[in-house]
Amino acid sequence: TDAINPDHYKHGGIETIDYIEAKQLDYRLGNVVKYVSRHKRKNGLEDLKKARWYLDRAIEKYED
Repeated sequence: TDAINPDHYKHGGIETIDYIEAKQLDYRLGNVVKYVSRHKRKNGLEDLKKARWYLDRAIEKYED
């Protein structure tokens, strides 16, 4: 396995980083995509909670 770019980031035909860069997502939203896209293959509910944390931060940025 590739420790830098493991398989859970490659599933679905596009690497997560390529999607994040193509959509020009900032750090917070990039992490939302990262954690949501890997949750079934890595940390399950823990990754979804991490995604929620980053999404809440992104929402706070727009509310300020």
